[in-house]
Amino acid sequence: MTDLTLQRVIDAPVQRVYAAWTDPELLKQWLAPGNAVASRAVADVAVGGTFLIEMQRWLARGVYREVAPLRRLVHTWRWEGSDTETLVTIEFEPESADRTRLTLTHARFTQDEARDDHERSWADCLEKLRELCAA
Repeated sequence: MTDLTLQRVIDAPVQRVYAAWTDPELLKQWLAPGNAVASRAVADVAVGGTFLIEMQRWLARGVYREVAPLRRLVHTWRWEGSDTETLVTIEFEPESADRTRLTLTHARFTQDEARDDHERSWADCLEKLRELCAA
């Protein structure tokens, strides 16, 4: 198993950054890499609740395993048609009233290539998230 971890400091309060991860309408605005566009998002943010993001021809779904409002979200991640289930952990740490340190860990990859592909895609998405939250 192999993991990836990305950290970003976002010029926005924790509440705004957390909302971007938990409001389906906001999720659709940033959770798709490159020029991809998310057409559907579900964020039933409760332990056992559903996570889903659909972008062009890809669909990822999962189940929330841990919810600590404004601090931490953990959900599974499985691409439709795949038997591999990975785990996404997002941690929100206020650096100041207007800045948030976000740490994203995507764990349980079975291949380095899959991890590397996701690392590039997450980097794209986090840049979109930064722009959305700073607006």
